[in-house]
Amino acid sequence: MLDPRYAWLRRLIALGLVLALWEGAGRAGWLNPLFAPSPSKVWVALVDLFADGRIWPHLEATFSAALGGLALGIVVGVLLGVAAALIPLVAELLEPVMSVLNAIPRVILAPLFVIWLGIGIASKIALSFILVAVLIFFTVFAGIRQVDRKLVERVVTLGGGRLALVRHVYLPSVAAWVLGNLKVAVGFAFTGACVGEFVAATHGLGYLLSFAQSTYNAALMFALILLILVVVMLIFAIAGRLERRLLRWN
Repeated sequence: MLDPRYAWLRRLIALGLVLALWEGAGRAGWLNPLFAPSPSKVWVALVDLFADGRIWPHLEATFSAALGGLALGIVVGVLLGVAAALIPLVAELLEPVMSVLNAIPRVILAPLFVIWLGIGIASKIALSFILVAVLIFFTVFAGIRQVDRKLVERVVTLGGGRLALVRHVYLPSVAAWVLGNLKVAVGFAFTGACVGEFVAATHGLGYLLSFAQSTYNAALMFALILLILVVVMLIFAIAGRLERRLLRWN
């Protein structure tokens, strides 16, 4: 039976073997470097991005758009979700709109936001915002609807009003659901930022990806994809630690 303590080592060895085979196939000429550059060429492209310092303005642009859309989407999604869950009229008005937005691939709104808001950071924040807000809305809406009814009845029986229910029952439930979906929300935020930059921008990782595609620079594309992956995984780790710390009471 495999020892779970060494799962990370087995994964690292498997990754190393894949990279070694990939590098060997590239050096042997079995792979076309125009489409599948070897890992060493991808690494050189990644090092070059940091060596000349040109990556930092693009990282700043993507982070600003993603985190701005994430923060705004969480706030608006929570407020609308709570209002819809507690007020039937609001639910009647909002739920169909959110269902439509949830049904369509929201990244196709990127060109529309560019037309409305221009190629600056505002259109990228808007796309990240809409992706996150819809997710958080349904997370909060479902979370409050699924609160244990017996717990609500006990609070009411003990004399608790609407404010007590919100403070002691609904808000803890909302916090658990939102933090439980924080990783997904982070992924959506960076997706929105990068897609918006890919469509139209002057800075950002998505803009660099578009540039690499237009110049058929596959090594740069792989390097940027790897960089985005590493950045998002680091934020996932931070979000997971935050989730565990804040939900200890749960």
